[in-house]
Amino acid sequence: MTQSERSAPVQPGERAPDFSLRAVHQDSVVSLSSYVGRAPLLLAIFRGLYCPFCRRALAQFSGASEKLRQRGIESLAVVATELENARIYFKLRPSKVAIAADPECSVHRAFGLPAPALDAEAAKAAEKIRINPTGELSEPVPLLQAAVALDKVQGYHPTAVDQRDNARQMEHGVQLKGQFLLDREGVVRWANIECATEGLAGFGKFPSDDELLGAAGVLS
Repeated sequence: MTQSERSAPVQPGERAPDFSLRAVHQDSVVSLSSYVGRAPLLLAIFRGLYCPFCRRALAQFSGASEKLRQRGIESLAVVATELENARIYFKLRPSKVAIAADPECSVHRAFGLPAPALDAEAAKAAEKIRINPTGELSEPVPLLQAAVALDKVQGYHPTAVDQRDNARQMEHGVQLKGQFLLDREGVVRWANIECATEGLAGFGKFPSDDELLGAAGVLS
């Protein structure tokens, strides 16, 4: 099985699969191997910018990256959208974290992040789940309505690229996101996968700063 065909997420103790992607913050290529031997790395892999939960998590991750840097840990975000779409977005909303664009979700697949199918049975189950993962809504709303409701609260209007990203990902299921803490040798020491512990009720959640900093303790 190749790295791009993983059927399960990368686990602590495994070496992280390398990748090379175009950087959003500068005209260069970002590779995971460039961090090996240099510093531990917290890698966060996101859906596209069409996802309001990811946009909020990216903003939070930007702030957390400063705290992680004080502990000698670098941070990298991978966002599943086209390079120019990401550059326009982050020009308007600057981030302190390094970001790479991955429109084909190649890193999601390499790290084995699930993309569960939203079939009729799953959609029926989702109707019973109410969420408010960012705390921005006045009350929890049905899972399948949460993204639209949050876009309205945030005043965000998806671009044509955002809409294509959403449609392309939905062809293969609901792409989940994940965070991986790598040591200096590129070995995963901690991992967090969206919905892994709470099922669909955990959709849209992202670890708090305290949880990310707590995870850094495994490197001690």
